Amino acid sequence: MRMFLVSAALASTALATLMGASAASADSISENVVVTATRTDQPALVTGESISVIPDSELKTLQIVPLTDALALTPGLTVNRTGPIGQPATISIRGAETGQTLVLIDGVRINDPSATDEGAILGDVLVNNISRVEVLRGPQSTLYGSDAIGGVVNIITQRGGAEPFALNASAEGGSLDTYHVAAGANGTVDGVEYGAGANFYHTNGVSAADARNGNPETDGYTNLGLSGNVRIPLGSWANLDLRGYYTRARDDFDDNSGFVPPYLAADSFAYNTNRLAAGYAGLNFDVFNGMLKNRVAVIATDSNREFYDSYYDFGVHMKDDQDKGSGLRFEYQGIADLSPDDQLTFGAESQRLNFTSDVFGFFGSHADGHATINSLYAQYQKTLFDTVTLTGGVRYDHNSQFGSRTSVKLAGAWKVTDTTTLHANYGDGFKAPSLYEQFSQYNDPDGPLHPETARGWEVGGDQAFWDGRMHATLAWFERNTRNLIDFESCFAVVLPPECTGATLAAGGFYFNVGKSRARGLEAGLSMQFTDTLSGQLNYTNMTSVNTTPGDPLDGFALTRRPHIQDSAMLTWTPWTAWSFSASVLHVGSRVDQYDTSTAPPTVFVDKAYTLANLYGSWAINSQFSLYGRVENLFGQRYEPELGYGATGRTFFVGVRVTE
Repeated sequence: MRMFLVSAALASTALATLMGASAASADSISENVVVTATRTDQPALVTGESISVIPDSELKTLQIVPLTDALALTPGLTVNRTGPIGQPATISIRGAETGQTLVLIDGVRINDPSATDEGAILGDVLVNNISRVEVLRGPQSTLYGSDAIGGVVNIITQRGGAEPFALNASAEGGSLDTYHVAAGANGTVDGVEYGAGANFYHTNGVSAADARNGNPETDGYTNLGLSGNVRIPLGSWANLDLRGYYTRARDDFDDNSGFVPPYLAADSFAYNTNRLAAGYAGLNFDVFNGMLKNRVAVIATDSNREFYDSYYDFGVHMKDDQDKGSGLRFEYQGIADLSPDDQLTFGAESQRLNFTSDVFGFFGSHADGHATINSLYAQYQKTLFDTVTLTGGVRYDHNSQFGSRTSVKLAGAWKVTDTTTLHANYGDGFKAPSLYEQFSQYNDPDGPLHPETARGWEVGGDQAFWDGRMHATLAWFERNTRNLIDFESCFAVVLPPECTGATLAAGGFYFNVGKSRARGLEAGLSMQFTDTLSGQLNYTNMTSVNTTPGDPLDGFALTRRPHIQDSAMLTWTPWTAWSFSASVLHVGSRVDQYDTSTAPPTVFVDKAYTLANLYGSWAINSQFSLYGRVENLFGQRYEPELGYGATGRTFFVGVRVTE
């Protein structure tokens, strides 16, 4: 909270100083057109949803490499990473579990069917050739089905343009023997729109286990990423979309740990290799003079994650574990523009997910499983009196493992004046247990797991000030979740009664823990002080607790969800060729884990931390520019999660080429 108040005070002082300055009106968020909230192009303010847009200009200004660094600056979203860049990274939107957020790249789901909770392997998603990122908060199961209880992150890459060829390439290097090369190109040739990107990143890194705890061994990271996006016209009424995404990465990590709470990580020579490939082929066609727009698509994903050289191996250069996942998805979507004020969106989807897990060595095991989900959905949007937009939706899912579920969504936005908009929405949804949770050696000994279900609502408003140069957003939200799935360790001092036989040998099991509630306040402020100076402030105050009656942790906070998180950004462009920026991220203290063998439970806490970064760039000419940054400016020593280390102060310089 202190960090936010300081940032707000600085911003207020600057605003008071610059009130008399003349400047052109800044673009307001009301002019943002988004696609994620309704799966159709809509002005952000009429969707009734809380949505943040991260444009490519911001990604370039802040010289973002891992996408999670940009996501961490958005309200309501928390990033957790077990160490420095390349280590496993997860996100939580409004206190939701990791696997309850859907991640898309150009409409392709990159949530990994072989991951523990089917969450996206976000640590391997680097920024390259991105047009913008949309972060939609709150339950979204009506349009997106399972995996969207918390929200949706939609990554949209560059495609097309006024010129046949536009190039954006960069090369940088810096601390920890780090180097990163990236290139993206997009354009339009004879009506064919295309975009493509490639990047390669390597760093020797620092120890994943905190070096201050006696862990000197460094853990490096290497990443290769490719993406492509082509739209081919097939006459005036149809076109073909082809999209692809590929990433291959290796990350060294530390899987050694203590045997008593809090089980602090320690050095080992373990490493992972992660590969993910995804492809999309879609046909878009219009009928009835464009009144009905149709899309038919097939989407395929394939993942392979391998784990080597565990600290607990009986030899060296051993493969300890291999998890494979694949998905095949068919989609149809129709958009009927019934009138200028009435739009109906409807569709059908069918998806099959497959999972295989092999654990090698003395306690080896094999597991595999699959699930099929068939879905129907419809959404109706109505505008009244040119000021009120109402949206309602319903979805029916049939899961081969868990039967049928119905989800609903209601949203409304009221444009009170040209500068004031109020909105509210309600949504519910469910998250089926992941294939790993169902079929691995860690399945529940008490019987099949139940799907997680959630109900959430929010009310909020958007207000423009100072002729559109200042824009404020405010939202109050709440979500109640049932049948949360958690992992019970069989390494505890006092073992649960279920820790016998297979669960004891496996080291634990998944189970439905009960209920939770997350509620809080999100606030944002964007400011264009002058033609050359702009800033942003974001603030989240959230409480997320276990609400299971009779549970030892009833009333206790959920782990790794900070109560307070805020960020600030300031950009100054004193001359056309020069740009300077700064960002500050404050993450409040949060519970890391509990030891329930004591009464009351022992609480282990991740301490609060504040990170400041500086950025600068100089455009030599229209094609070449130099840039540099200092990350963790004040050398903050902190643990992103208990027992794990983080990078200290680092320096990077690079060159960017545009054509």
